Amino acid sequence: MVDARVHCLDRGRIRADANYMLEAHNLSTASEPNPEVTRGEGPVYNLVIEHPEATILWDTGSHPEAATRWPAELYDAFEHYDAGDHPLERELDEAGFGLADIDAVLMSHLHLDHTGGLPHFAGTDVPIYIHETELKHAYYCAKTGDGDAAYLAADFDHDLNWVPVARHRTTPFDDLELLHLPGHTPGLLGLRLDLGGETYLFTGDQAYLHANYAHDIPLGPTLLWDRLAWRSSQRWLQELERRHDATVFCGHDPEDFDRLREGLQAE
Repeated sequence: MVDARVHCLDRGRIRADANYMLEAHNLSTASEPNPEVTRGEGPVYNLVIEHPEATILWDTGSHPEAATRWPAELYDAFEHYDAGDHPLERELDEAGFGLADIDAVLMSHLHLDHTGGLPHFAGTDVPIYIHETELKHAYYCAKTGDGDAAYLAADFDHDLNWVPVARHRTTPFDDLELLHLPGHTPGLLGLRLDLGGETYLFTGDQAYLHANYAHDIPLGPTLLWDRLAWRSSQRWLQELERRHDATVFCGHDPEDFDRLREGLQAE
């Protein structure tokens, strides 16, 4: 078990229709043909892992100019209304770090609420870990205009030191394992961290909210690249949770975020 510490960076909040987050959350019926629309709000966060081998950044959040940088229709659906109040540099500084302190970046996937800080690492030798399937898919979507509109080339099409991983499980650092979790996107990565006798699982956007994970409620259909793959990834994560008696943190869950803000460290 590695002697490390985990800091959670607050990168703001995204507002969206709850049906994006939880499939069939608010459907019409014969008796209620026009139900009231429910809008939810979820945090965007990054992690800084102080590991004996490196200072590691997990994801890079939204670009502070998301309101004008993102495609208008996408921003209208997923409003990151306070992205400008939580730029990566400021949040790193509040946690006691600078961009120059980051030795490696682990990318869960390349959707635009995760890639906005990547331009800071352009032209550097900082390794950017990503599943090779995700890298290929992101470039295809962004460069052809076909497929998922949530890939923004302006965020990731730079001189970055990509380190593609291909295996189902990859251990780039001691007691830190990247888990391939296709479903939300083809190359989504989760994270398993063994820390001071405890195991922590970070689902990324496999589970947007804890209800997705705990109650097997998929994300809304527009947020699923492959529903069957999502189910398979879900079962694997739940098996890992049981096997390691792990604590699970989901991608945009407010309560999980609050727990992470208290910090994690080896005892």
